[in-house]
Amino acid sequence: MKQITSVQNPFIKSLVQLQEKAKVRKQTGTFLIEGKREIELALKGGYEIETILFLPEIISEKELGHLLGSSYADKIEISKDVYQKLAYRDTTEGILAIAKTKSLALSDLKLSKNPLILIGESLEKPGNIGAILRTADAANCDAVIIANPKSDLYNPNIVRSSVGCLFTRQIAVGSTEEVIAFLKEKNINFYSATLQDSTEYHTQDYTTPTALVVGTEATGLSEKWRTESTKNIIIPMQGEIDSMNVSVAAAILLFEAKRQRQFQ
Repeated sequence: MKQITSVQNPFIKSLVQLQEKAKVRKQTGTFLIEGKREIELALKGGYEIETILFLPEIISEKELGHLLGSSYADKIEISKDVYQKLAYRDTTEGILAIAKTKSLALSDLKLSKNPLILIGESLEKPGNIGAILRTADAANCDAVIIANPKSDLYNPNIVRSSVGCLFTRQIAVGSTEEVIAFLKEKNINFYSATLQDSTEYHTQDYTTPTALVVGTEATGLSEKWRTESTKNIIIPMQGEIDSMNVSVAAAILLFEAKRQRQFQ
């Protein structure tokens, strides 16, 4: 089995670039995953693992076999120094994977007859995107769409903050115009969370094909969402401020839709 012990190894240097630069991830069509659970969820979600890098003193080849199942990924033993060079977490699990990215095209989405979709516009902070993906997984919605994306979804901070939920939902990206056209083509009602011309969110019917649209706390949704939505909706605020974190808003809306759909 191949072993790498030096942080100066050219292959390890290339992986550092893969971690740090979206351009490199796009050029190679690969990204890094850290952690057992995340790798397991990626495999379950149909991601192809090319290479596993592991610390033999923490994770054995037998454990790797159980984790990887029928995957034919190459395996490389690495030193602690190499692992610490590549790992983002303070806690050590001793395993990293190089995986192939997937297409994030709207046309690749496979939707049910009565889909529930979460849409986020112009989300930039990896922590917010990760939280959105966790929320979508918790609600078991059909897909997450990022309109006008500001971050590469295979950014290691997003992979980490989503705790693997990047791999558990269908995900697509597109411009706001493309996403709206897609929803209209599929006859999916979409409800935009915004202050302007809105009605309270719980008064609407989400039991038919539905997309719930949220924007950033700082800027909200663009005008196109507000003017073309089936209905603008608002979460009534009872304190001094008029907005909340985007992942919290998404959770409130998604679980109201799930509540309405529970007897279908």
